[in-house]
Amino acid sequence: MAMRELRYFGDPVLKSPTDPVTTFGASTRALVEDLLDTVAAPGRAGLAAPQIGVGVRAFSYDVAGERGYVLNPEIVETSEEREEIMEGCLSVPELSFPTERAVRATVKGVDLRNEPVTVSGSGLLAQCLQHEVDHLDGLLYLDRLTPQRRKQALRAARSTDWFWSR
Repeated sequence: MAMRELRYFGDPVLKSPTDPVTTFGASTRALVEDLLDTVAAPGRAGLAAPQIGVGVRAFSYDVAGERGYVLNPEIVETSEEREEIMEGCLSVPELSFPTERAVRATVKGVDLRNEPVTVSGSGLLAQCLQHEVDHLDGLLYLDRLTPQRRKQALRAARSTDWFWSR
């Protein structure tokens, strides 16, 4: 379909919890195609619907040859083991900060036929699953930073050319 324009930190859609997908027709199919097309650009691992201005529970992913989407995803399992990893976000470009994430994660949701889908992964895929579900809950990775790092991140974001409120 189309590569969609991204929304950036400061846009209210990124801080609003999303609504569940309730219809599975042409408009939802078009949204999924747009999510898949938009995440396919080099350097991208995941993309949540709010990042393209749509407030529904949907995301796409493209990590190490695993590519797909999940509608109405919920994290159903994470490992107790955590690690601090450098994390960035398409909606907070040019910045990355150490963020604590579970090493393994599992998401359950549905596909375009409203059939159950389960995606599990470790490493980058686990990070991506957690990151994208956070977006659907109205959270950015910046919200998970330590207070000192969050202050540093917000200062850095405000000094960028893309920050919307400048």
